[in-house]
Amino acid sequence: MPEVSKKMIIGLTGGIASGKSTVTNYLREQGFTVIDADALVHELQQPGGRLYQLLLEHFGASILSEDGSLNRSVLSQKIFCDDRERNWSDRTQGDIIRQELNRKKEALAQTISIVFMDIPLLYEQNYEEWFDQVWVVKVDASTQLERLMQRNHLTLVEAKQRIEAQLSMKEKARRATATIDNSGNWLETKIQLDDLIQGLKQAEEGKSDLG
Repeated sequence: MPEVSKKMIIGLTGGIASGKSTVTNYLREQGFTVIDADALVHELQQPGGRLYQLLLEHFGASILSEDGSLNRSVLSQKIFCDDRERNWSDRTQGDIIRQELNRKKEALAQTISIVFMDIPLLYEQNYEEWFDQVWVVKVDASTQLERLMQRNHLTLVEAKQRIEAQLSMKEKARRATATIDNSGNWLETKIQLDDLIQGLKQAEEGKSDLG
């Protein structure tokens, strides 16, 4: 892509089980760089990582598997089923994650004109001000519930707890620069993405002409 005077940072978010991974995979196929917050968290939660040490000190060895790695199922239960623990996690893990995401964002923005950041809790954890645009991947409520139960092997009650712990899909869509409805088939989603990508390319061409 041509060099531009101003870098564009685009936030990508959506409700849990909305299908963001499908969207980010397509963006990468189109040549865009995507910083994946979940992947970063998994890296930081590996034995010896900053989040691993934090969680071990807070919860103790009950959250570990036999091989010493985090037992994510046990950890999720402890965090999502207790408001106090979820608030603690949002605050303490959130600070470390924010530092690491910002470091990656600033480094990439030195050489890349458009950087996407896939952050599931973008609005909940106040990342909105980082971005020139925010794209929200949304699905209807029944599709979201069904996908989450199947993907994470959750009961109806557990799935609803996970969904209700986040800002509503309606509110995320209201705040977004653009919404991508992923309730239907892939072709319908791809058409929406292609339109948004075309808009980005036209904006870049305009910057290049001015520069």
